[in-house]
Amino acid sequence: MKLEQAIQSVNFKDETHKAGLNILYTAWWLKTLMSRELKNFGLTHEQYNVLRILKGKSPDDMCVKDIAGRMIEKSSNVPRIIDRLVLKKLVKRTTDLNDKRHTVMSLTGAGLNILELSTQRINSLFEEMIQMNDASAAQLNDLLEQIRAKES
Repeated sequence: MKLEQAIQSVNFKDETHKAGLNILYTAWWLKTLMSRELKNFGLTHEQYNVLRILKGKSPDDMCVKDIAGRMIEKSSNVPRIIDRLVLKKLVKRTTDLNDKRHTVMSLTGAGLNILELSTQRINSLFEEMIQMNDASAAQLNDLLEQIRAKES
């Protein structure tokens, strides 16, 4: 669907302004689709992100600060997200062996299982909804990274 149809507007300051809005709308659209699928697994988008981060660091444990630094949405309340994952028995919280003052997290077997199942569905969703070849995807990645070139 064209952006003009989606937001019911044709008035843009210029193509750059339209591109910015298009990025925001597309991000919202993808997040909405993902959230709908993740709901079937009892996960939020943020919880899924934490599980993926923990799996990427596995078998090593991670502290909250390190998890927060890798989050897609930097404003997420990581301790609260982890609390919910612990309650669901998807993440285990333990004391760091090197520094008893630190608490570290790791995936449980159940967490790894639900992550694998949900990732299969998210991957299928992306294949279904994002229709572009590798060359176009690489070009899009380059353009998006150009936009974030001044990111600090």
